[in-house]
Amino acid sequence: MNIVCIGGGPAGLYFSLLMKKQNPDHRITVIERNRPYDTFGWGVVFSDQTLGNLANADEPTARAILQAFNHWDDIEIHFKGETVRSGGHGFCGIGRKRLLNILQARCEELGVQLVFETEVQDDQAIAKQYGADLVIASDGLNSRIRTRYAASYQPEIDQRHCRFIWLGTRKKFEAFTFAFRQTPHGWFQAHIYQYDGDTSTFIVETPEHVWRAAGLDSMSQEAGIAFCEALFAEELDGHGLLSNSPHLRGSAQWITFPRIVCRQWVHRQDGVPVVLMGDAAHTAHYSIGSGTKLALEDAIELARCFGQHGDSDTALAAYQQLRAIEVLKIQSAARNSMEWFENVERYSAMEAPQFAYSMLTRSQRISHENLRLRDPAYVADYEQWLARRAGEQAGVTLSQEPLPPMLTPFRLRGVLLKNRIAVSPMAQYSAVDGVAGDYHLMHLGARATGGAGLVFAEMTCVSADARITPACPGMYSEAHTQAWRRIVDFVHANSDAKIALQLGHAGAKGSTRPMWDGIDLPLSEGNWPLISASEQQYLAGVSQVARAATESDLARIEQDFVRATLAAAVAGFDWLELHCAHGYLLSSFISPLTNRRTDEYGGSLENRCRYPLRVFRAMRAAWPQDKPMSVRISAHDWVEGGITPDDAVVIARLFKQAGADLIDCSSGQVSKLEQPVYGRMFQAPFADRVRNEAGIASMAVGSIFEADHANSIIAAGRADLCAVGRPHLANPAWTLTETARIGHSGTGAAWPKQYRPGQQQLERNLQRERQLAAANTGLTPQQVAARLLEG
Repeated sequence: MNIVCIGGGPAGLYFSLLMKKQNPDHRITVIERNRPYDTFGWGVVFSDQTLGNLANADEPTARAILQAFNHWDDIEIHFKGETVRSGGHGFCGIGRKRLLNILQARCEELGVQLVFETEVQDDQAIAKQYGADLVIASDGLNSRIRTRYAASYQPEIDQRHCRFIWLGTRKKFEAFTFAFRQTPHGWFQAHIYQYDGDTSTFIVETPEHVWRAAGLDSMSQEAGIAFCEALFAEELDGHGLLSNSPHLRGSAQWITFPRIVCRQWVHRQDGVPVVLMGDAAHTAHYSIGSGTKLALEDAIELARCFGQHGDSDTALAAYQQLRAIEVLKIQSAARNSMEWFENVERYSAMEAPQFAYSMLTRSQRISHENLRLRDPAYVADYEQWLARRAGEQAGVTLSQEPLPPMLTPFRLRGVLLKNRIAVSPMAQYSAVDGVAGDYHLMHLGARATGGAGLVFAEMTCVSADARITPACPGMYSEAHTQAWRRIVDFVHANSDAKIALQLGHAGAKGSTRPMWDGIDLPLSEGNWPLISASEQQYLAGVSQVARAATESDLARIEQDFVRATLAAAVAGFDWLELHCAHGYLLSSFISPLTNRRTDEYGGSLENRCRYPLRVFRAMRAAWPQDKPMSVRISAHDWVEGGITPDDAVVIARLFKQAGADLIDCSSGQVSKLEQPVYGRMFQAPFADRVRNEAGIASMAVGSIFEADHANSIIAAGRADLCAVGRPHLANPAWTLTETARIGHSGTGAAWPKQYRPGQQQLERNLQRERQLAAANTGLTPQQVAARLLEG
């Protein structure tokens, strides 16, 4: 083959030498705009795993790179005057110029032709000049070729929110160091690592608005560097900062990161494939050090595909299919890491140990148990610190330390949970006339005795016409109250779990069949009228059309929620949740996709939340003051024009002001047009933002299916509770099983005697609950029961 590589960076050089090694008869030319053995930039970072891949691909190159590497295992985080150190991370640094020199020398040794100081203006002309059978577009993140054939490659370019500058220093750092500084303008951070015997890379980063507020946009290059030297004087210890970009003036040294994703990586021009590689095809944020790794692994995979497949078309199809998946994994982790650094302010209220843990696990690639493998002593110390802090905040003295994060206690108002695991509310479609029966006793009782700290009953409807299906439970008659009382009593008598009731109204998603008879399909007979925030049909052309709720409807529904709240108190529930998610009635007011009202309940987000907040306040007034109330929200509609995570933070603040104690952060199910991005713990970032921006406790839900997931979320302060649904359906004792699997016994702290249930204590608690319910209404328990019977 005649191969032309446009761009002499790591991708183009490494692919060229691998192909030449594979078949010396290939004629390969690399065209680079810079001078020979010249480049810009400081150091690049590889993991130990990447080095293994290089050794397998070309041992002489890997050996030369290894001899030039600076290796370290530790990461240090400097925050609020404290230093946290964690080991076992296994990274290597090498100067970018040294890396390219090694690759250039190996190319020349194998017979690859290197053409320097040549700017490629027309790739088609170059392809013809060299008679190319294959053109590699490895011309960097500002790729001209990607731009020229954008219709084929379909790039998505997201210019991110931080400004950063690549600098160097002669100070040698023995650990990969992250330093954080608060200024009157906001937070700055430095990413620092040594890459050769006497030089370290020193990247300074800050959000755009902080950069401007600090005046860096108008400073000269020298003044900007002096600003950074003063800001990180403690880390520099008298050393200066160096720039190797003299051609840039003033603030031009401060750049933003473009996140690049291409849907296609191959374009054919006059029958010749033009293949993207490296930064031209994709970028990964420097905070996980994977840009060069991806470029080299692109080269390894493309060369392997050509060696394995007999024809070019098959090889290129295999290359894109295989690399697209691997790149997506890295880019997903890089996005998480990038967004963490863009939002340091969000985590700045944390104490240094938790801030450092949050930073170490920011990408979600490194989990709690992965950290334990890397540095058992660090994790043991952190677990002990976290358990001690959790005990202090819960007001209990723990007799067993350390504890896995998910097994630490948690208190809201007067309710103390033994651990951080909740059983999600999951519709069971097994009630008869709204009555929860033996099935529910078995279902909830088994999960309460299975180790969870909190067990949620499924969404329970506040009136007959509020049900999703005829088989959904209700709380609108004395029979319902007594049925739930039986289940609550069982949970209290036979476990140390708490039990919560979730109250809701189906709205436009009501009067449907149980899911196994056709999810969201209307009943074949016996349908009841539906209402919503605005007229809507959930399933176009299939569902009933729900009418817009009138003021009299809203007043009646508010009273239904209050009545159900009083009944929940009589039934003895420990916790109450209001369902404002998933397209049900209250959710339909919040989302702009379903609320088109022009009255006081429509328009702005604050107006759209007005009615759900009205209902919540009425419920909070009726619910015992020493018991918590949470609110489930859809933190993301996953539809253009719908609720976004930014909106979720505002919604959380509004409910916090109304007296909510915790926000249960789910998403979706508001519109059938949704396009969720699934993955493990995929909704945890919503809980993270709500907890750390709105300043209210949060619960993470969604694809949390291992103790490792829950421990990582709780330890990093991304949520206060983890709700686990489907795994609890498969195994009612999921908490016990996962606890045993990570080497622990029990499901929480060893409780003082006054917190153990016991039958006598249970009876005292029940009597007190009835008295509290009566105190909130001015009625005796008997009068409350009579009112419930009257409806």
